[in-house]
Amino acid sequence: MFQYGMIGLGGIAGTGFLIRLLSRLTGDAAPADVFKNDAPTGEVWELWKKRGWVKEASHYLKLDRNVQCKVCPNNCILAPGDRSHCRNKVNQDGTLYTMAYGNPCTFHIDPVEKKPLFHFLPGTKTFSLSTSGCVFRCLNCQNWEISQKKPEETKNPRGPEYRFRPPVPPSITMDELGRLSMFPEDVVSVAAWLECPSISYTYSEPTAYYEYTYDTCKQAREGKIRNIIVTCGSIEERPLRDIGQYVDAAHVDLKGFDESIYQKLNSGKLAPILNTLKVYKSMGVWFEIINLVVPTYTDNLDTIRRMCDWLAKNIGPDQPLHFSRFTPQHKLTHLPLTPIDTLVQARSIARASGLNYVYIGNVLELPDAETTFCPHCKRAIVERDIFAVTKLEIQDGACKFCQTKIPGVWSI
Repeated sequence: MFQYGMIGLGGIAGTGFLIRLLSRLTGDAAPADVFKNDAPTGEVWELWKKRGWVKEASHYLKLDRNVQCKVCPNNCILAPGDRSHCRNKVNQDGTLYTMAYGNPCTFHIDPVEKKPLFHFLPGTKTFSLSTSGCVFRCLNCQNWEISQKKPEETKNPRGPEYRFRPPVPPSITMDELGRLSMFPEDVVSVAAWLECPSISYTYSEPTAYYEYTYDTCKQAREGKIRNIIVTCGSIEERPLRDIGQYVDAAHVDLKGFDESIYQKLNSGKLAPILNTLKVYKSMGVWFEIINLVVPTYTDNLDTIRRMCDWLAKNIGPDQPLHFSRFTPQHKLTHLPLTPIDTLVQARSIARASGLNYVYIGNVLELPDAETTFCPHCKRAIVERDIFAVTKLEIQDGACKFCQTKIPGVWSI
């Protein structure tokens, strides 16, 4: 495990002093709020361990009997019996454990275009899975039923264990899903059995189930199956680089470009997401950027212009940017759909900033919203209908018409 050692501070002047001291030592902002005295005890904890759904966490500091998680910028400090901000980690007797290991609460076969990834293995299927938990509290979350739940609220360790692995049954019941275990080696074997060339860690937030994602990514790489991370991008650089060596593609949600809006809409920080984009770029990981345009929050065109200018300068012109239409849900049901004209203006701004591949998502009635055009000859080289590829004029990674190289991963 990637533990950072022990600091003997557990008996000094309480948690408040500890938080202030660690903030000065590490340069971090104050840690996020945690769930005090909410770790499972007794029978629930023992059943969770028996199932194998518990594993010692990686990337954390031991502070005598307190611990500090160092996977994401929340930097949760947990006293014994506390639960992390993402709901998945607990301090049991001075050791940090993840409770989101080998226990996905949902999984599906998706088109890779649904992630959305448009320049990565087009037309293929990806085995997609998730556990509970998230490092953010997005007001517009589309999967809040799992992202804002504890593992114990999505899984049931009682009753006979159900280990999910080939041969895969045609269907399972909700009771079976609640009892189901799918450990990293199972995920890889299921993806191979289903003939999916990739595995996607998605729906909630893979940083919140980092250990499960990391171990599965490593085994998938050994099995020659690609790994896709669908993420908000809020992760510390060290764990990002550790897992990044096994990541083949990422969808990164850049949820805005204003620090105050980021905090208000997502309870997060902008700087770590920008750093994640830079790190993925430096590591050679293919990634695409998604910006959900939320009315009254992230629809300011001047802010969108600053974001696009930053991307062009710091990430380059060839990383795809997807503007996505907001649909009222979760805690923002009072807001309207994003006007199509706003999305079209955002696309024009991105193109004017020099970005070559700009898409608009969730708008079926807009022609060419999801079409890839060659930046040289301007011909349509990939056409899509919802999540299906209807035209593919790319050969050996280049435009068939003018042989211009098109950035992405185009073949298995």
